Amino acid sequence: MIRNITVYCSSSNQAPEAYFECAARLGKGMAERGIGLVFGGGNVGLMGCVADTVMQSGGTVRGIIPRFLEEKEVAHYGISELCVVETMHERKMKLTEWGDAFVILPGGFGTLDELMEIITWKHLGHHRKPILLLNCNGFWEPLLSFFGRIAEEGMVGKNQDRYYTVCSTPEEVFSALGEDGP
Repeated sequence: MIRNITVYCSSSNQAPEAYFECAARLGKGMAERGIGLVFGGGNVGLMGCVADTVMQSGGTVRGIIPRFLEEKEVAHYGISELCVVETMHERKMKLTEWGDAFVILPGGFGTLDELMEIITWKHLGHHRKPILLLNCNGFWEPLLSFFGRIAEEGMVGKNQDRYYTVCSTPEEVFSALGEDGP
């Protein structure tokens, strides 16, 4: 049963509008289904968008932010719970522990780092939680192509794609998690 979804995504306010629309639809759908959001605790970019939408739709939001980012005034204080930790490693551990599934929206280096870590951990057997790449406007296509290449060249197993599911819409995410309707 999915009670909380950890969402990894961009903290950039410069992302294309289509990605913000996708983040908002994901957040609204989560709240409608009674699924809580666990996220990086920021009030900017897609992170802020998904958190705001969950809150505005009556849902629960738990953020985890390292002190140095809180001090830069990017912490989101308008959520259900904000946990301030000392390091990025503590943040990543809590993001992994608190979520029952992971949804990855478009993002930059931090999002890629988090994605690669949870895929690696799943590969190593540290968790069995669903990982869903929300492929808004084909954002993840170049990475998926690269994943195919490293499998073709024997760097990972040919069935590497069993560690994650690719979804084009938030609705596909909910369907893949068995959470079709509100």
